[in-house]
Amino acid sequence: MNKKIRDLQGLGPKSEAALAQIGICNLEDFLAADPYDIYRRLKLSDSGTGLNFLYAIIGARQNCHWQTVAREQKTAILLRLEEMGLAPK
Repeated sequence: MNKKIRDLQGLGPKSEAALAQIGICNLEDFLAADPYDIYRRLKLSDSGTGLNFLYAIIGARQNCHWQTVAREQKTAILLRLEEMGLAPK
């Protein structure tokens, strides 16, 4: 059975649909792409995309809950987003 993006922890059909809108249509594309680039592309597609989606993307790749990512990696994530010019205002 081929695993789908929606099968990853913290991501579901809505996340899968949003990712498809930016050209990430399968698990291989998702895993090959940089999470921060995915987030940048999502923000360009929908400016309302929040940090929780980035936490969920990272969590799905690390097989942990997005809230764990937010709690344990938030500072590093925000610093990276600052470098990219994507830090929340």
